Amino acid sequence: MNSEQRQLRHTIMFLRTSFEAVQHSIAGRLDDPLPCWLDTGMLSMLSRELTHCCQQAKPLFAPAVSEQLYIASQQCELLLRQCPGVLSSAVCHRQLSAIMLPLSAALQHIDTPVKRRWPWTRCI
Repeated sequence: MNSEQRQLRHTIMFLRTSFEAVQHSIAGRLDDPLPCWLDTGMLSMLSRELTHCCQQAKPLFAPAVSEQLYIASQQCELLLRQCPGVLSSAVCHRQLSAIMLPLSAALQHIDTPVKRRWPWTRCI
């Protein structure tokens, strides 16, 4: 894995963690009927970074990675179109999950060098 691939992998991990943090902070319960108070400025910034990652991934990784990043980007755009004030916390929670799922899948498609894996997973 070259430095560009490593950097992009770290950015994808950052995005995944960021969306998870947003989900935990603003849409903590699936059964919450209250409106979601998502910060659209922050979501816009994450969306731009996600779109940039999607473009960068095409020449660096397998098509499956780009495809998963594209799906996450489209889900993020959908969430942005519905914000602010249209979504309940439960719907926002599910929409954030729909962004994180393809990000996790993209990370799984990226090969981690054996020397960087956890010791107990190196033989896999």
